[in-house]
Amino acid sequence: MLAEIITIGDEILIGQIVDTNSAFISKELNKNGVQVFQITSVQDDRQHILNALQEAQNRVDLVLVTGGLGPTKDDITKQTFCEYFGDKMVENEAVADNIRYLFQKYFNKKPMDVNLHQAMVPSTARVFQNIHGTAPGMWMEKDDVVFVSMPGVPYEMKHLLVNEILPAVIDRFNRPHIYHKTLLTYGQGESMIAERIEDWAERLPDHIKLAYLPSLGRVRLRLSSKGPDENQLKSEVDALMEELSEMLKDIAVGYESETSIDRRIGELLIEKGHTLSLAESCTGGAIAQEITQHAGSSRFYRGSIVPYATELKTSILGVDADIIEKYNVVSIEVAEAMAQRATKVFQSDFAVATTGIAGPTKGDGVDEVGTVCIAIATPKGVVSEKFLFGKARERVIRKSVNKAFEMLLKEISKN
Repeated sequence: MLAEIITIGDEILIGQIVDTNSAFISKELNKNGVQVFQITSVQDDRQHILNALQEAQNRVDLVLVTGGLGPTKDDITKQTFCEYFGDKMVENEAVADNIRYLFQKYFNKKPMDVNLHQAMVPSTARVFQNIHGTAPGMWMEKDDVVFVSMPGVPYEMKHLLVNEILPAVIDRFNRPHIYHKTLLTYGQGESMIAERIEDWAERLPDHIKLAYLPSLGRVRLRLSSKGPDENQLKSEVDALMEELSEMLKDIAVGYESETSIDRRIGELLIEKGHTLSLAESCTGGAIAQEITQHAGSSRFYRGSIVPYATELKTSILGVDADIIEKYNVVSIEVAEAMAQRATKVFQSDFAVATTGIAGPTKGDGVDEVGTVCIAIATPKGVVSEKFLFGKARERVIRKSVNKAFEMLLKEISKN
């Protein structure tokens, strides 16, 4: 079964917002046996929308549309739907009541006529009530192809999709089972991993596909299969993933649906009764953000300092000024001193320190842009490395975070 996602809005096409809706919809559809064939973004333009609807109808079974449902004149999805289906607009009293309820509850006032206009829907549409907003979801069919229109506001769309649209899709269509499992690896590139598992990959059955998903300092390996027997799919893929995990045990972190490297670090620290602190200069708190996004991080995470200015490494963190003077602020020696001082300041067992030149200018450093030194202080000492991560600032920071996690996981596992 194939689906297409159509997002409507000039704001997507000019880069004013990022289309996160399509990623969420694709993931939810895939979990329910629906394969996304294409994602299309179109302008707030009548003819552009009509063309997109017609083209989608020729290639898929289900078309999911987001955006263009607001009360203003540039939101033309409903009118265009009516034109495409040869329908007319009528007022849906249940939607109108919902609009009045929301305005009374959240604004303590009556809605304006422009807001109540949201209750106008195509007469033949199956309407899904939007409890979080004024724009309803709408389900229409043409030549056995289902078209569903949803609001573009992410939290409104997500609630409608999960609680209303997907149950209706499941009732309407017979779907195969689709099963993915993804192994997380750190520290080796795609080509090196491919060489290590070449013989294993060549023996995969035709109905199970291997995909490499590389990003900065990490590679995800995904096995995918599709078929009528869900238990058989899971059994085959899980067994193959166990083989793959064993082959790559030196760089494997775990499975994507179950963990991440930062979550795994937290699990190990809690398991071993250790604590962690951070001294982030060039990463500016990015490591702390990753650590603290998980509930329960307070069980091991003590705190962090971001001594971005060179003098703060001495005045607040307590690094000896002579070390900075002798070796330069971006150096192995300074990174090690920062990590060791962090364990003292925060009374932690482990500490991560970063110092580097993220760019685009060198600041107080003398090395080239992209130079980063990372140190890990442990109960048994300190380890450190110096890296050159390129010249793009965002990539330098992201690579630094990933490498710091890789180094930290390795040291926690040893201690």
